[in-house]
Amino acid sequence: MKKSTSLFARTALVTCAAVLACAPALAAEQIVFTSWGGSTQQAQQKYWAQPFTTKTGINVAMDGPTDYGKFKAMVESGNVNWDVVDVEADFAYKAAKDGLLEPIDFSVVPQKDLDPRFVDKFAVGSFYYSFVLGYSKNVYKKAEPATWADLFDLKKFQGKRTFYKWSAPGVLEIALLADGVPADKLYPLDLDRAFKMLDTIKSQIVWWSSGAQSQQLLASGEAPIGMFWNGRLHVLKQSGVNVGTSWQQNLTAADMLVVPKGAKNKGAAMKYLAMATSPEGQAKFADETGFAPINLKSESLMPAAAVSGLPTRFTTGQINLNMKYWSENREAIAKRWYAWQAQ
Repeated sequence: MKKSTSLFARTALVTCAAVLACAPALAAEQIVFTSWGGSTQQAQQKYWAQPFTTKTGINVAMDGPTDYGKFKAMVESGNVNWDVVDVEADFAYKAAKDGLLEPIDFSVVPQKDLDPRFVDKFAVGSFYYSFVLGYSKNVYKKAEPATWADLFDLKKFQGKRTFYKWSAPGVLEIALLADGVPADKLYPLDLDRAFKMLDTIKSQIVWWSSGAQSQQLLASGEAPIGMFWNGRLHVLKQSGVNVGTSWQQNLTAADMLVVPKGAKNKGAAMKYLAMATSPEGQAKFADETGFAPINLKSESLMPAAAVSGLPTRFTTGQINLNMKYWSENREAIAKRWYAWQAQ
């Protein structure tokens, strides 16, 4: 949308710059934030975007889900329509290396209180999460699954299982852990062994491509057991779905917020990042979603009950996914991953 030069548009800037409905009148007063949809993006809109608009008068248009192919195509063509994008950490590292990102302006985005694990020259943390084993308590009443090995036990725990569809950290590690590989021996990934393990349950896999879809599969009973982002199970429980969660060997990582190279509203994007990573914005987002905040001051602003359910409270046996390894190997793994899915 091109910036209007009409008298109406100039008047709108003066009279209602802080009103969300009026902001689209000026392209300079709008940024596009792209994320993964569902309850996560709804919380990002509620606790980051809306307060940002109230404070600055800059509207935040929502888009999604995040699509890496589209991201790359935008930057390479020079026609970038996104300003801030929520991405997985390994993509952020690779995109930075490939010159697809704008550097973060830390004179605008306060860095001091951010978890240093999730701060990079070209990215800052969005939230911190775990892949956990989730299941329907209505289906598994007598014996509840607890380990990744249980996820591969079709006799004891019958039914479809659901896994993340895309070539990304998580599924291959889970297959190896289920097959008995020690956590400290996961990397470099033994792909032959991982795919051999996945072959044992391939006919029973239902793939989820977004967090919202994973919730639907579990809530409907179509796939009563699987791997999930912990926050998605948290939201299901809050809505009354009878869901169980096992934190054994939970796999941790963070989503990152990035600004695509050539973003049209880079200055406003940096201001948005400051709001998104603020103690208050992170605390409210974490309280609602169950994902951990990346601002170190946020937990002190949260109810004790909410803090007790965060990944930061389940560190025994916790495994950090190696995002640097994935940033270097994702494309090669992807070729084999998608070929295997298509067989």
